[in-house]
Amino acid sequence: MDTLTGKIALVTGGNSGIGYATAKELKRQGAQVIITGRRKTAVDQAAAELGVTGIVADQGQLAAVEKLAAAVQELYQTIDILFINAGILEGASIEQATEDVFDRVMNVNFKGAYFTLSRFIPLLNDGGSVVFLSSNTASMDGANSSIYSSSKAALNAVMRIAAVELASRQIRVNSVSPGPTQTEILTKAGYSSEQLKQLDQWMLDRIPLKQIGKAEDVGKMVAYFSSDAARFITGAELIMDGGMSLK
Repeated sequence: MDTLTGKIALVTGGNSGIGYATAKELKRQGAQVIITGRRKTAVDQAAAELGVTGIVADQGQLAAVEKLAAAVQELYQTIDILFINAGILEGASIEQATEDVFDRVMNVNFKGAYFTLSRFIPLLNDGGSVVFLSSNTASMDGANSSIYSSSKAALNAVMRIAAVELASRQIRVNSVSPGPTQTEILTKAGYSSEQLKQLDQWMLDRIPLKQIGKAEDVGKMVAYFSSDAARFITGAELIMDGGMSLK
């Protein structure tokens, strides 16, 4: 497939998980891809494996976001596809929540994503595509997920408003909201192998399709939103959770 030939795509948090799978899919469809991440070793390794450009940048730091925009502008002048994917997951009850956890999650998942969009709007070509990685938890009410869920719900609000603001330039803005997906994010959040096994079973019991999502499937949906096949879609949230949010 070469449906994205000639397009330049930026994937934040592209060194692992959904970001990595999406970068791979975008390249497979012909795009020239840039990935970012916080750890130089991981970014360099992923960029070498994928055959893409890697830039170290922490989405949770506004100065780093602005430095990234300047670097991309110097290297490529403009981009056509922006996948704002970088995010972190930390859970806590509202009663036990700390300011540090609140700030860490919001600085990356909401503030960082918000200003990534803000600073890259001048670099987006007319007719381009922006996709946010949201989550099905944005519209669910699970205990101990208030901070993370709020960060994703806020992203969806920004997505819809950005779709209106950028429509005059034919720039489409959408979000993909996966449910349980096989990535490293839960391991990074500190869950043990036994806890992960129990969590997988808990999720499978609540997913009508009885399967955990794959990062590659999310990558294909991002590529679809970025292609001409979705040229009349903007301001949309697509939930990919095997029916979990139906219960």
